[in-house]
Amino acid sequence: MSPTGADSPAGPREGVGVSRHTLVVFHAHPDDEAPLTGGTMAKAAAAGHRVVLVVATRGEAGLTGEPGLDRRTLGDRRLEELAAAAAHLGCARVEWLGYADSGLHDPVDDADAFARVDPDVAAERLAAILRAERADVLTIYDPAGGYGHPDHVQVHEVGRRAAALAATPVVLEATVDRRLLLRAARLLRLVPGLPREFRPSVLEHAYAPPDSITHRIDVRAETDRKRAAMAAHGSQTTGGDGPRSLAVFLRLPRFAFRRVFGHEWFVELGRGATTPRLDDVFAGLQSAPREVAA
Repeated sequence: MSPTGADSPAGPREGVGVSRHTLVVFHAHPDDEAPLTGGTMAKAAAAGHRVVLVVATRGEAGLTGEPGLDRRTLGDRRLEELAAAAAHLGCARVEWLGYADSGLHDPVDDADAFARVDPDVAAERLAAILRAERADVLTIYDPAGGYGHPDHVQVHEVGRRAAALAATPVVLEATVDRRLLLRAARLLRLVPGLPREFRPSVLEHAYAPPDSITHRIDVRAETDRKRAAMAAHGSQTTGGDGPRSLAVFLRLPRFAFRRVFGHEWFVELGRGATTPRLDDVFAGLQSAPREVAA
């Protein structure tokens, strides 16, 4: 049983000999999974594939405006929220690797902080899950960790090493098309109270340039489940000196949310940019899907 209590078959599996793949999605903190990969996870689960969500930390160093939540209780709360979000996305299993949240603006002085641990040791923990699941595809972050959070950068390094150890066939870097992100940020720059991370000056070197992206996954049919997963992380909608990104996203009207979050982007390691971009995270697999009993 996983630390979050989520460990059950995902997606429709009718009869014997149903073909499926296993997608392992690796994130730094609870709530990272929903906006960046939530649609892809829901789409894979709905198609009958097994989706496994792994987080490195409990996110206990995150901000929250709720009273009475110290780091220990906030970490417990965020794992509960993660389990709820994973249920919306159809995950079959949820795991926490056991590391501490390193923090962003106030780094945590803890030997178990994920950004400070030996990446080879952390990679073996993740590789054990990849081996047990016989993972076909692993998602991590791009080398910059998206926007530079030290735990996100470590996810990239640990994920690459774990995939090599477990011989996982396909590794995808979850990212965002930087050009589209900057375009949206410039349109929104006059919105009062916009979170700092939305400013063009912050995003100029964040995520991935469009010419490196190999996958553009259409998840418009999954945006309701993606939004529900984001809403499950209620502790992260308040706190800090200004509006939180998650709260801003959840205030978008349904049509606008679908437009903003209707696609997800990946860079497949070892594959050059494709035209058109791939719309299937399992497209890079060379072998046929394995047969599993119902």
